[in-house]
Amino acid sequence: MDQKILSLAAEKTADRLQKFLQTLKEDDLANLLQNQAVKGKAAGALLRAIFKGFPCSEEAGALRRLKIYSCCVQLLESGDLQKEVASEIIGLLMLEVHNFPGALLVELASEFVDAVKQGNLTNGKSLELLPIIFTALATKKENLAYGKGELSGEECKKQLINTLCSGRWDHQYVIQLTSMFKDVPLTAEEVEIVVEKVLTMFSKLNLQEIPPLVYQLLVLSSKGSRKKVLEGIIAFFNKLDTQHSEEQSGDELLDFVTVPSGELRHVEGTIILHIVFAIKLDCELGRELLKLLKAGQQGDFGSNICPFSIALFLSVTRIQRFEEQVFDLLKSLVIKSFKDLQLLQGSKFLQDLVPHRCCVSTMILEVVKNSVHSWDHVTQGLVELGFILMDSYGPKKILDGKTIEASSGLSRMPNQHACKLGANILLETFKIHEMIRQEILEQVLNRVVTRGSSPITHFIDLLSDIIMYSPLVLQSCSSKVTETFDYLSFLPLQTVQGLMKAVQPLLKVSLSIRDSLILVLRKAMFARQLDARKSAVAGFLLLLKNFKVLGSLSSSQCSQSIGISQVHVDVHSRYNSVANETFCLEIMDSLRRCLGQQADVRLMLYEGFYDVLRRNSQLANSIMQTLLSQLKQFYEPEPDMLPPLKLEACILTQGDQISLQEPLDCLLCCIQHCLAWYKSRVMPLQQKEEEEEEEGFYQDLDDMLESITSRMIKSELEDFELDKSADFSQSTGIGIKNNICAFLVMGVCEVLIEYNFSVSNFSKNKFEDVLSLFMCYKELSDILNEKAGKGKTKMANKTNDSFLSMKFVSDLLTALFRDSTQSHEESLSVLRSSNEFMRYAVSVALQKVQQLKEMGHVSGPDGKNPEKVFHNLCDITRVLLWRYTSIPTSVEESGKKEKGKSISLLCLEGLQKIFSVVQQFYQPKIHQFLRALDATDKEEEVEVSVTQRAAFQIRQFQRSLLNILSSQEEDFNSKEALLLVTVLSNLSKLLEPSSTQFVQMLSWTTKICKENSWEDASFCKGLMNLLFSLHVLCKSPVTLLRDLSQDIHGHLGDIDQDVEVEKTNHFAVVNLRTAAPTVCLLLLSQAEKVLEEVDWLITKLKGQVSQEIIPEEASSQATLPNHPIEKAIIIQLGTLLTFFHELVQTALPSGSCVDTLLKDLCKMYTILTALVRYNKKSKSLKHTGEKKKEKTAAGPTAMARALRETKPIPNLIFAIEQYEKFLIHLSKRSKVNLMQHIKLSTSRDFKIKGNILDMVLQEDEDEDEEGTASEHEGQNKEPAKKKRKK
Repeated sequence: MDQKILSLAAEKTADRLQKFLQTLKEDDLANLLQNQAVKGKAAGALLRAIFKGFPCSEEAGALRRLKIYSCCVQLLESGDLQKEVASEIIGLLMLEVHNFPGALLVELASEFVDAVKQGNLTNGKSLELLPIIFTALATKKENLAYGKGELSGEECKKQLINTLCSGRWDHQYVIQLTSMFKDVPLTAEEVEIVVEKVLTMFSKLNLQEIPPLVYQLLVLSSKGSRKKVLEGIIAFFNKLDTQHSEEQSGDELLDFVTVPSGELRHVEGTIILHIVFAIKLDCELGRELLKLLKAGQQGDFGSNICPFSIALFLSVTRIQRFEEQVFDLLKSLVIKSFKDLQLLQGSKFLQDLVPHRCCVSTMILEVVKNSVHSWDHVTQGLVELGFILMDSYGPKKILDGKTIEASSGLSRMPNQHACKLGANILLETFKIHEMIRQEILEQVLNRVVTRGSSPITHFIDLLSDIIMYSPLVLQSCSSKVTETFDYLSFLPLQTVQGLMKAVQPLLKVSLSIRDSLILVLRKAMFARQLDARKSAVAGFLLLLKNFKVLGSLSSSQCSQSIGISQVHVDVHSRYNSVANETFCLEIMDSLRRCLGQQADVRLMLYEGFYDVLRRNSQLANSIMQTLLSQLKQFYEPEPDMLPPLKLEACILTQGDQISLQEPLDCLLCCIQHCLAWYKSRVMPLQQKEEEEEEEGFYQDLDDMLESITSRMIKSELEDFELDKSADFSQSTGIGIKNNICAFLVMGVCEVLIEYNFSVSNFSKNKFEDVLSLFMCYKELSDILNEKAGKGKTKMANKTNDSFLSMKFVSDLLTALFRDSTQSHEESLSVLRSSNEFMRYAVSVALQKVQQLKEMGHVSGPDGKNPEKVFHNLCDITRVLLWRYTSIPTSVEESGKKEKGKSISLLCLEGLQKIFSVVQQFYQPKIHQFLRALDATDKEEEVEVSVTQRAAFQIRQFQRSLLNILSSQEEDFNSKEALLLVTVLSNLSKLLEPSSTQFVQMLSWTTKICKENSWEDASFCKGLMNLLFSLHVLCKSPVTLLRDLSQDIHGHLGDIDQDVEVEKTNHFAVVNLRTAAPTVCLLLLSQAEKVLEEVDWLITKLKGQVSQEIIPEEASSQATLPNHPIEKAIIIQLGTLLTFFHELVQTALPSGSCVDTLLKDLCKMYTILTALVRYNKKSKSLKHTGEKKKEKTAAGPTAMARALRETKPIPNLIFAIEQYEKFLIHLSKRSKVNLMQHIKLSTSRDFKIKGNILDMVLQEDEDEDEEGTASEHEGQNKEPAKKKRKK
């Protein structure tokens, strides 16, 4: 039969074929087709013949054709056909679709849709036909019967797609179905329906099936709905990540984890690659992705910003056209995130409204962690982002060349946080990815070398962390490190020291690096530039410190610990230490040559020797001999010779230039410290071993110091040629020389004071020597101060740091003020009898603390060891605290009237500085610090919190302040009161805002402000600042602002002189003296902060609105009016308006107050405008419309009287007009009259009407005089209008 059909089909006309086919039953034909197809014999030819025999022009033929079509579809689905046969059949069926009439196409399509919905598909092969059917259907213009009505082909297609997407899809056909839609012509609405359906299917599929589906979805997105596709993919993986991290952090005994971590990350990596590939082909998709990033940056992060999306953004940076934009957006996202965090931390008002959310920095570090799963396409972006953050937000250079240092405990500004994040990204990436290590190291070293002028501490810290992580890894990059050494002599000293310290662990594991460094340093020793020579000395000293000679004492004070891997290498064998010894002695030889160089170079040596000795005690002999021979050059050996030192030899005269050649005071200081350390640490051990031949130098040095002491005491100032008659002017050679000599003598006195005190063992004679030396020091210092008068030397005098070490200062203060041992009583009374000496001891302590605050370390031994500095700081604080609280200033000052500050006041000043320094540099150790202050503390069982300890200290200072406030007006010490307020401010930062102690502190401060009316501006300012800083951590300060503004209005009176202002006395601290600039400016700056917070909230709400896509009917019910954030904004603005209204009505003195007020009013209106624009609903603004506008109406008109010429006025007028414009719009939309209390501004828009203009010009020519008259009249009217405003 099949042969017959084929032969008939071969004829030119199809008549006989049609007749023959009509005689056959449908089933027979179907069976025939099926058999042929299964056997794989000419099924295609048979099918072609059958279609030829059933033309669509006849209804019967079309129906038979439909049956055959359905039969073929079932055949394809059965899976019995060979691949080639199936393809041929599909090809034929596709060709024939367009010949079907519309009604049959609908029926055919419905069969497919039903098959999908009911899950009747077995292999989905026939789905390839569906796009052609839909396409054909869309081209039918006539109306077709569908369901109960009639629709056009296009509408039928839409209905069918709707039905298909609303049904259930078997998960194994999801990918095929998605792929199918890309061949269907779809409208935007239909694309959205399909995309939504596919996105809901994500969660039902296996993880491995998602990448191909995403690929198909991205192809589909070229038809539209790109944003939805991206949002859906990001949201899905964000959810997966969240679940995954919860499972991992949850119960570890759970055997059942939905997805293994590696698999999830690999799938995410593949999908990111798919998206990046799609963006390369479709730029529009890239733009949509950027929009998502922008939206996430402006409003809430939502689910747009998460580790997965950040990884995606970083991958997109590999596409050149998007690179710069993405990095800029990520950079601003990071900084905004830190700024928001800072804003939130500083305001309880915001904390209550906005839930704390995940910080971007954690997400980025999460990406770094995840990138270990072969996310190579992300790592390059991570490295670039790290460097961009470090470059943009690193420390900046400020005017005097110092950098703005950021210590570990400093409450960092957003910029510093961002820079630290950059460093963390690079460090963590370095640890994980071997491939990229070389590049990171190169980039860091390049920046260290090329950015000599700008501060690069952050890069040196990163380099140090990288090297500490694994020095052995870096041996492979040794060439890059040695190349960097070649530039050492051209780099600033600070950079060289940092770099040397950072690479120091490498020197222990790589001899080649060490040797190349030594070569470079040796060359630098003889360089022409002074800085290069100083760098060489710094480098050699560092090497001496870190290469231990066998037999050296173990030093627990090492300031830089070294990773396990190096220690492993370091302790190889005895040979290592023997080699170290020759190596170190060789370096010592090189350093001895430096003793003939400039003072600066010698100074570095003297400062470094003590540290070397402490770390490498076997070098003691060599170091001490060097120092001894150096001292002998300037020492007068004759026991009766006065003065004992050759000061002339220390000064170098070259023509007119006079400069210091030998810093003798530093040399003596170094000798004294080295000797003290040697006596306490090395000699006790030597005595056991009875090695006496090496002790010669120690005895010699001791004798010399004794001799210098006794002869210095006998010497008069005339012996140094430095008496009162000497010339100290900076303009003459002799004056400069005398100045240098004077500083040397003062330095030597200080060194000897410390030496004699430390060897005294509390002997009375020694203490008398100490006092005599101090008198010499004081005499000289007085002469210098007197001679300097208004000159510049005074400054030089201040910058000269004291030679006393911090440890000695703390011992001295403890002895002077706290030592009550009976046996020490008599000898200490010698020192205690001199008030001058005690004041000097306290002022040196202050100087040390100031130095710590500015530089992060102090001068002198162990000054760079944070642990020791901290312990000394605790001891000093304990003494100063005791001295201040036990002998109040009032008691001390009433006794003696002396020049300068009293000791108690100095103690208080010291305490104020110490409390701020501890919070700046030792944040983690605050608990330890407060415990050290508590004298009564024994080892207690109960742990006392920081808040309780801080509260205890606060109470002591509160008592002191109350005593001052209760004193008579003439006895009021404003300086002390201000210092106490500063101390209280510092300590109150340690209180937990939720604690009762904090509430007590706030109510105490409020009480003081309400009851005390001292007319002291600076004290008032300090107190108000304290009040606000406490208040914002509890609640918003708007009510406080309102009350204070009423007080100001009451004191200063109204701008309208006829109006009598009722005096409200909320806060006594506001009075006629303090109200005008002090309190007013302070209130305005606080109001500015509140406005900033409100502005931030409005921006946040706008961001949420743009992200929330709510169906109309849902949003119209009640999504926003009862929004707590919105309510809070309106309450804040309402109260602020009352505050501004009070100030606007106040007769403020012209100047800064009025300018700031106008500027803030301008901000206020801008924010109100923003709120009106955001608020498309009337309910929430009804409140503002009624309550506020009446008040603001008076504002600008009143201010205009005060100052016509000020710049802010035009801005303010513009802001008001903008506000009114949008309020009118809102009134129209909301059908609520929001303008009822507002007096509209004068309209200033105009239109030139040509015809009228011509007429006027004509008249002008005729009546020239009349014109001028009217002009005068106009001029006269203007002031009248102004007067009316009065």
